[in-house]
Amino acid sequence: MSSFPSGPVKQVVGRTLVIRGEDIDTDRIIPARFLKCVSFDALGDQVFADDRRECKGEHPFDQERFQGASILVVNGNFGCGSSREHAPQALMRWGIRAVVGVSFAEIFHGNCLALGIPCATAPAAEVESIQQRVMEAPHLSWSLDLELERLTSEDQQWGIAVDEGPRQMLLNGRWDATSQLLAHGSEIQKLMQGLPYIDGFSNS
Repeated sequence: MSSFPSGPVKQVVGRTLVIRGEDIDTDRIIPARFLKCVSFDALGDQVFADDRRECKGEHPFDQERFQGASILVVNGNFGCGSSREHAPQALMRWGIRAVVGVSFAEIFHGNCLALGIPCATAPAAEVESIQQRVMEAPHLSWSLDLELERLTSEDQQWGIAVDEGPRQMLLNGRWDATSQLLAHGSEIQKLMQGLPYIDGFSNS
């Protein structure tokens, strides 16, 4: 599995897998019984746990041909339901670094952005065409380019869209709160020194 995103996210490259269906909610992505975990570390193994059990090894997240994929292609209203951040955490820890679909639930989209995972959209007919191409040739490498707003395989390409605000945050790294704090460490220290309530004393 590749390292987690950090800093600017301009492009996601890798193989692709498909989850078909409308209104796939966060309880399907990561069932509620896994929300009591102390950390997110083990959630990758449990992504789509109930669906995978029912499919008995035939679920896309279990099929050998899709192992190591980093781009997920879905349909409409993906990530609806509860606001649990565990859903994109589980996808990321399995290895997903970008999601392409017709539409996304707003809170799921925001939770993905907070992890540096682009949620790109395309019309339903184009998404179906992308999904069909992935199923025909799962070995192909794909590139999701946020600057060009384009999804490209080795032999085809499609236009995709990322909302401009999130796109700019991904491109310049402002989505990454931790890196932003570390990059401005000296400024934060200076500000803290001027606060009267730090360490319980007053500078006034």
